[in-house]
Amino acid sequence: MRLAGRAAIITGSANGIGRAAAARFAAEGAAVLLADVDGAAGAEAAAAIRASGGRAEFLRTDVTEGPQVRAMVEAAVERFGRLDILFNNAGAGSFVPFDRLEPEVWDQILAVNLRAAYLCCRLALPHLRRSGHGVILNMASQSGLQGQPMNEPYCAAKAGVILLTRSLARELARENIRVNCLCPGGTDTALLRRFVATSGSADQALTGLGERVPMGRLARPEEIAAAALFLASDDASYVTGVALPVDGGATA
Repeated sequence: MRLAGRAAIITGSANGIGRAAAARFAAEGAAVLLADVDGAAGAEAAAAIRASGGRAEFLRTDVTEGPQVRAMVEAAVERFGRLDILFNNAGAGSFVPFDRLEPEVWDQILAVNLRAAYLCCRLALPHLRRSGHGVILNMASQSGLQGQPMNEPYCAAKAGVILLTRSLARELARENIRVNCLCPGGTDTALLRRFVATSGSADQALTGLGERVPMGRLARPEEIAAAALFLASDDASYVTGVALPVDGGATA
């Protein structure tokens, strides 16, 4: 098992990529604390992992709130005795024409996607240092590598995540803490469906998005989770500071 004996926190893990990653990490031997604002779905996801023989707990957490992030980190250490992997996966966004983008929406999208990553990294760092082989995995996006109309706050936040990742990777490398991020392209998740629903039919929009990808389709959450597993495991022991596109060739 590639993560045997490790303990992980995965934020935004009630649904989509985070849920798929939690299931995959647990199947590879990790004890996983799932954290999300969706209490019902998060509890169900953790229960499903336990039913499959994995070790998982759920804690309802708003990662934009410092005290809740601190409680999340402390809960993981209390329940599992250690913390080795932090996967900052929580995200939010909305497609809105720039001239109709309200400051409150801008602030919220940056808070969930960027400020929360800072909070989680900062509060988890002492425990990752004690691990001896700590891993931080941040969720960036293809949208952090390329501009996208009507998606300016999300693009700005994800570009910030990429540079946060690269900066932390350089700062923490001598402590054997690896820091990487994933840059998925379009992935068929509830979050993406909420994004595109603001501009018309979700199904029609998702079909159109998939047709523009060189591989001709959107990703499945499990495909992004497989890339996350690689970066979290010792298979990537000499990989740090990487922004890995998992996008079917969209940024090729």
